[in-house]
Amino acid sequence: MKSRIQRIFAHAPEGLESIVLFNAEAPHLDHAFFYATDLVQGGLFEGGMAVLRNDGSCTILTNELEEQSARRAKEAEVLVFHNRQERNELLSKAIGGASKVGFNARETVYSNVVGLREALPGAEWVDVGSAVMQARMVKDRIEVARIRKAARIASKVADKIPQMLAEGMTESQLSAEMNAAMQRGGAAGPSFTTIVAFGENAAEPHYAPQQRKLQKNDYVLCDFGAQFDLYASDITRTYVFGKASAKQREVYDIVRRAQQVGFDLCKAGASCKEVHDKVAEVIDRTKYKGRFIHSTGHSLGLQVHDGGRIATTSDQTLEAGMVFTVEPGIYVPGWGGVRIEDDVLITKNGCEQLTTSTRDLLEVALPKPMPKAKPAKAQRPTKRKR
Repeated sequence: MKSRIQRIFAHAPEGLESIVLFNAEAPHLDHAFFYATDLVQGGLFEGGMAVLRNDGSCTILTNELEEQSARRAKEAEVLVFHNRQERNELLSKAIGGASKVGFNARETVYSNVVGLREALPGAEWVDVGSAVMQARMVKDRIEVARIRKAARIASKVADKIPQMLAEGMTESQLSAEMNAAMQRGGAAGPSFTTIVAFGENAAEPHYAPQQRKLQKNDYVLCDFGAQFDLYASDITRTYVFGKASAKQREVYDIVRRAQQVGFDLCKAGASCKEVHDKVAEVIDRTKYKGRFIHSTGHSLGLQVHDGGRIATTSDQTLEAGMVFTVEPGIYVPGWGGVRIEDDVLITKNGCEQLTTSTRDLLEVALPKPMPKAKPAKAQRPTKRKR
């Protein structure tokens, strides 16, 4: 806990004495609260606060509902409130007269900002959202272990998807089966709304599964992730239900080559902009130029989009300990699309692939129709002897 808090202050404006991380009601929770306290198992901590100090110490303010969970935080002081007035009094005590206090504007709802200013009217409030994001970008060994577990769960589900496919099933039905499989594998649930897109629907990257039924020779694009101890994984695989056409195979092969370029370039010191531009160049040299319509990747952590991007607009430099997706794609409206996505841990000399499901184009064999039964020959009645 102490090292994470000190990482935040290392990126924060000078002269900052304290930082307050303030949760609203779910889903409007400040992920930085869970990063700093490491309270990844237990309560939601709605209305709870974490007061961080530049010496690495922390005070947690919580209600009685989650007091037991709060006391799991190592080396943290825990103060329990019963109403808003009592919480404000405890906050004032925890701040200890600090005149310059930080808050995370990226994840603090406006009503909570107003509440903080009312509780501590004499304090100067400073946005430390950028400092929090920079601290969270480089994962420690505990965070990497959680993401690795989440990636392992998702990879195993990806391996099982071909066996889940059946002609006539809907996108929503496959999504439900995948979510259940992740939970059976140890996930708390999906890390985001599972995307399943059949056929022409695979041309929309941020698609939501509907009632479209699976048909012979459809693309099946599945973009999903598992959540383990609040940490996310994110993987995409594209299959063909039946026999791949020449065009389907061509598009898949281009995307796979582009992803391999991303793998080869991802290492400490690499420019995110340059990585994206080189990946996009593979696709833009083909007749599918302009059909790669999103960034090459994003950082992973407590959120599935955890702050950083591998994009042409990014000024980020990769560092050892960062975790990113590498996910090029080609999308042809009205026809379909392919995306292949994997999670990688950036290392000094390259990257380690955390998601391990095969990246080969899998053609899912259609079940053979049952042979038609031959009509039985009519039997001549046998006369009984009298």
